[in-house]
Amino acid sequence: MENEKQTKEQSETKAVKIWNKVLSTSFKLPGTRINRKDFLIKELSKKCKLAQVEEAIESRPTEAKINSDIIDGIANSCIKWHTVQVTRNSFLAGLPGGWWMAGTVPADLAQFYHHVIILVQKLAYLYGWPDLLEDDQIDDETLLNITLFIGVMFGAKGATKALSEMAKRFSVEVIKRLPRKPLTKYAIYNISKQVAKWIGVKITKETFAKSLGKLIPVAGGFISGGITYITFKPMGYKLKKHLASLALAK
Repeated sequence: MENEKQTKEQSETKAVKIWNKVLSTSFKLPGTRINRKDFLIKELSKKCKLAQVEEAIESRPTEAKINSDIIDGIANSCIKWHTVQVTRNSFLAGLPGGWWMAGTVPADLAQFYHHVIILVQKLAYLYGWPDLLEDDQIDDETLLNITLFIGVMFGAKGATKALSEMAKRFSVEVIKRLPRKPLTKYAIYNISKQVAKWIGVKITKETFAKSLGKLIPVAGGFISGGITYITFKPMGYKLKKHLASLALAK
């Protein structure tokens, strides 16, 4: 019994390490960090008045009385654009001899979560969240914060509940940057760790499925790209739907 418990704990620890490795590697790819102010100016200035854009940056889009249809339209465009990009890259990485990143993390996996992280930031800023990344610090706390958003994309109930609680608090505080140690502050640190473990196990299985496809010349690219397409797009819309329902978007 004791050996089984130790084996389970070791497996869970390994899953978290795998996830953190994938996430850390994805963060190293160019363009992963999205500047909240620049992004909102670029997207909102096309359809909103300057005063509204400035108010959205200082507070959040809903406070600037920006129509929800405009926000939803921009969000949909972001999801579609990143779906195309990540699927194309996945097809190329799925071909025999596909490139690898950082020696241990498959390029397909790294670029997939590279786009996931970017999309998380864009959707979060559209639906009222403050800056998610503090300067150049990508520590364990930052990884766990992002993990909660990605957990929602995967449909993890714990992540959905935790993110709802954070949004509720932030809507009252009206902050411009995600505070340090927010997970421990809102007593959801363990939930984020559990989500990280769950995703680590999930992506290990998915990576194995895609690796089998590479054994089939050319078709491997279609298998890899196909799996990516049917995975990424629903994930994006699931996060969008949840963020739009939270207090920060009201």
